[in-house]
Amino acid sequence: MSQLSWKGPEMASPAPAWEAFAPSAAAPAGPVEPVLPVEPPASVPAARPGRDRYLDMLRALALGRVITYHLFGWAWLPFLFPSMGVMFALAGSLMARSLSRPALQVIRGRLRRLLPPMWLFGVLLIAGMVSQGWSPSADGNPARWWLRMLFWIVPFSEPPYAADMPEIPGLLDTTWAMQMAVPLWYLRAYLWFVLASPLLLRAVRRFPWPTVLAPLAVSWFLSSGLVPYLEGRAGEALRDFTTFAACWLLGFAHNEGVLKRLPGYLAPSIAPFILGFGFWWATSHPTEDGYDLDSIPFAQAVWSFGFVLMLLQLSPSWTSWPPKLERWNGLISLLNARAVTVYLWHIPALIAAIALREQGWRIDWLGDNMPWLLNSRWLALGLSLPLIALVVLLFGWMEDVAAKRRPRLFPWPRVVRPTRVHRRA
Repeated sequence: MSQLSWKGPEMASPAPAWEAFAPSAAAPAGPVEPVLPVEPPASVPAARPGRDRYLDMLRALALGRVITYHLFGWAWLPFLFPSMGVMFALAGSLMARSLSRPALQVIRGRLRRLLPPMWLFGVLLIAGMVSQGWSPSADGNPARWWLRMLFWIVPFSEPPYAADMPEIPGLLDTTWAMQMAVPLWYLRAYLWFVLASPLLLRAVRRFPWPTVLAPLAVSWFLSSGLVPYLEGRAGEALRDFTTFAACWLLGFAHNEGVLKRLPGYLAPSIAPFILGFGFWWATSHPTEDGYDLDSIPFAQAVWSFGFVLMLLQLSPSWTSWPPKLERWNGLISLLNARAVTVYLWHIPALIAAIALREQGWRIDWLGDNMPWLLNSRWLALGLSLPLIALVVLLFGWMEDVAAKRRPRLFPWPRVVRPTRVHRRA
């Protein structure tokens, strides 16, 4: 499984009316100043809670860690910050919050926000693959090729892509399409979590902790060797679902207040033991990729669960930024507004950055004097950041269209400065 997702205005009370009282017969002659009558406060609908800046910060950190991991490939990064577990937990919390509305309406809204950005990504990726010879006869079964293409419309399974393409020397190797398709597994897993959420939320409300812990038990069973390793699309989907379902359900428990009912010392006390068990399982079950959590599903499930439990149980729930973090408001808000775009398009940006770095060898002076720079992935990271900003400009507006908002090219939040109010004497 490749690791790489993703997810109100206050009601103003009616202004009180000014009412002028005429002088009575016993009142002295002369003008009478209008006064503001004292009235009981009008009943106002409860204001919808605004954005939780703490969750926004976690989502931005998760996206940054995903980009760094896919460039450097450091196996210790998922231990430092398990981005996928965090992203599924945040999506689960927002999904539970939305399910105060009718379930079908919420599911339709979630799919509307997810699918159009994926369609735009798919159209351009498919066009690139077809231009290099990918066709219905590529795998020898045109009927199956066309049938699998339906997953580009609704990703009930991972959408198809070409595993091997002609190389473009100096720009793209033969696996460029497969690399660009890495994020697609997350969209498939997210879709199934959304569809199952109404039933899962009912289970969490009735049996909170048995429901939250059940996916961990299933993940252990699938990884224990007691059953044959499940191959194919169904096996991958089941493993991904059971690996991250506990984090999704922790998001439900966070929104429902289940975590807040725990003693404050509990999560910091038991989380190290959960993380320790996940680390032990990872080190005692290495794969061809070593100790990378991505290739050890049960270790990923346990480690992510312990990490997310601690993050959410200690959640400070910021309605506004702490002073020390306010300077990051623009970047964090941008990443949250364009989370799907950044997630889908960061690998094409990384591939382009590496290709640009390779072109530096054509400059003799750089090759002779700074080979360490041209071999450095830090240079590729520096080149990728403006490219990611470029894809946000080119394709991010689709997220606004999907959410039925006015399209914006670069949704950097505006700084609202206080204005001076002049009063008449």
